[in-house]
Formats: sequence, structure tokens, C-alpha cells
Amino acid sequence: QVRLVESGGGLVQPGDSLKLSCTASGRTFTTYAMGWFRQAPGKEREFIAAIRGSNMLYNDSMKDRFTISSDNAKTTANLQMDSLKPEDTAVYYCAASPKLYGSDRYYYTSRAYDYWGQGTQVTVSS
Repeated sequence: QVRLVESGGGLVQPGDSLKLSCTASGRTFTTYAMGWFRQAPGKEREFIAAIRGSNMLYNDSMKDRFTISSDNAKTTANLQMDSLKPEDTAVYYCAASPKLYGSDRYYYTSRAYDYWGQGTQVTVSS
């Protein structure tokens, strides 16, 4: 069994920064990508960023404020979030993909990921 655990969420004010971390444990598998998604109340799950090999993939609307990083073994993935806005309020999920696709574009979708964390709440409010 594979387990992903997110940490670092919380309540912050607009303009603040926050760093989320995700750690994978359990059954060993080849991780081809690790990603971050978020879901706000009443909205669909939204892609934020992913690391596939040496490639960093970003949602264009967030790439100026969010930065993803990972260790070489792809057992941890971090998401640095700067200049946070109230509309960033959501549950943030870490995900890992054991699937090898020929194109990066698949890793922008939740279907590429088999393993998910339980989510961590981020609330941006004054």
C-alpha cells in the first residue's frame, strides 16, 4: 500500500506565503511524476503543478506564484505558495503517478495519478 501524507496547510492572510510538503511511504514503486492539485468548495479538482523527471509542469494561471520541488527519489514533493489570495482557499492534494506517458500533457490531469493524499486545508483570509 502506498501512502501520501500532506502537511503545511493552515490559515494565512492575503499576501502571505505557505509551503506544503508531501511524503510518500509504503510499497515501493517507480514514481514517474508527483503533482499537486486543489479543490475549492463547489468546484472541480484543479491541477497546480507536477514534476516529471527534470520537467516542472505548471498551471499557467499559478506559475508566477507557486513553485514545486522534489527530492531525486520522488519520495517528497513540496509546493511553495507566495502572494496568496483568498481565491487560493481550497483543500490541497498531493498525488503520485506510477504511469509512464510519452507526453507531459497527461500529467496535467488527475487521471494520470493513482495515489492521492488525504488533503490539507489552506485558507486565505483577513
